[in-house]
Amino acid sequence: MSAEPMQLVCMLYQHATDAVGEARRSLERGDIAGRGKAISKAIGILGELTSSLNKEASGELSSSLERLYSYMTVRLTEANIRKQDEPLAEVQKLLTTLSQAWEEARIRETAPPAPPAVPPAAAWQNAGMEPVAHGWNA
Repeated sequence: MSAEPMQLVCMLYQHATDAVGEARRSLERGDIAGRGKAISKAIGILGELTSSLNKEASGELSSSLERLYSYMTVRLTEANIRKQDEPLAEVQKLLTTLSQAWEEARIRETAPPAPPAVPPAAAWQNAGMEPVAHGWNA
């Protein structure tokens, strides 16, 4: 089974979001090992996303995403060290936003092209009238 590149990116975002959600639940339960494992998984996925960036093809977008992934990695590390939920919630929100955006882009990319627009019928056609050019029809 293989997936298209955009579908893979969407899957990675979803798995990263799920991992951060698991880290939050583990933090709430006091499960230190579970929290660390989930955060490590999310950081690993961010690493995969970073390494898959095509800097030649997308320039500034890739640079911006690379900085964002780096920021999220720092925030996840802080959350693990300080045992805080706030950085986890922030990263989860960022990942959810990115996931939704990429999913919308994937749907747009795979959607069939829209049919050509049909110009509206002339008013005389809608009313069942015959066109009369320049004068009265007697």
